[in-house]
Amino acid sequence: MQNRQPPAIFLMGPTASGKTDLAVELVQQRPCEIISVDSALVYRGMDIGTAKPDAELLALAPHRLIDICDPCDAYSAARFRDDALVAMAEITAAGRTPLLVGGTMLYFRALQYGLSELPVADPVVRARLDQFQAEFGLAALHQRLVEVDAIAAARIHPNDSQRIKRALEVFELTGKPISQQQNRQGQQMLPYRLLKLVRAPEDRALLHQRIEQRFHKMLALGFEAEVRELIKQAGLSADLPAMRSVGYRQMLSYIQGDMGYEEMIERSIIATRQLAKRQFTWLRAEKELHWLSEGEELSSQALNFFDKCHI
Repeated sequence: MQNRQPPAIFLMGPTASGKTDLAVELVQQRPCEIISVDSALVYRGMDIGTAKPDAELLALAPHRLIDICDPCDAYSAARFRDDALVAMAEITAAGRTPLLVGGTMLYFRALQYGLSELPVADPVVRARLDQFQAEFGLAALHQRLVEVDAIAAARIHPNDSQRIKRALEVFELTGKPISQQQNRQGQQMLPYRLLKLVRAPEDRALLHQRIEQRFHKMLALGFEAEVRELIKQAGLSADLPAMRSVGYRQMLSYIQGDMGYEEMIERSIIATRQLAKRQFTWLRAEKELHWLSEGEELSSQALNFFDKCHI
């Protein structure tokens, strides 16, 4: 049955690992079309701080699911799955292969395995969690999550109050960890024959160096001005989902006077390294991955996998 399914390619990896450059090389050599799998690239106006491909690169290798909503809007894994399935069907119907590229591992998992039916938000439970945070702090709230769902706690950043509260809310409403419910497979399996590639430097120090260099490049390109314009035009504030994007939250705190410039840089780089660490954690839990070796020409390795999988 699976052999009769159309092919699709996942190109995954941590932030700043060079996924986009590799994807652009691949679409020049094979009839593929890129779909972005990135929770930050969906937002219009958030260009520099997300390392969004520029107009020249997008003309060479168009990306779907970039610039599709405003920073004040919420964009969920469920919405991504719907959008990606439509894009994949259109690409397949045109005789091409979907190449899904990015580092938002939750989106990859939602696309491949579907989403469990979690309970809707409960204002009473949420108010109780808000009160707990106000009295004891966010660190105590995260520790509470560690006690009831260590897997979810490891995946969720300790400063991500929205996702921490959602995980605790689901546990209170169902009596079951949200990680257990999210990992259920079954009814929404992806109807494609998948090739899953990973672009990730084996030397973690090299990745950290790339992260630092890229952030300083963002600053030189005008990242601060971008965030100031978003505050002015879009009313950007810390409680918006778009502010989960690393760098933006720290830059906003700097602009609002909550931290100094050097501290903003340091915290942004640390937050990006922590994101990369979480991405590696997700990848290590995935199955049937093909890790591309840094010691060989990357596009040639990827194309060899294409051939072996008859793509």
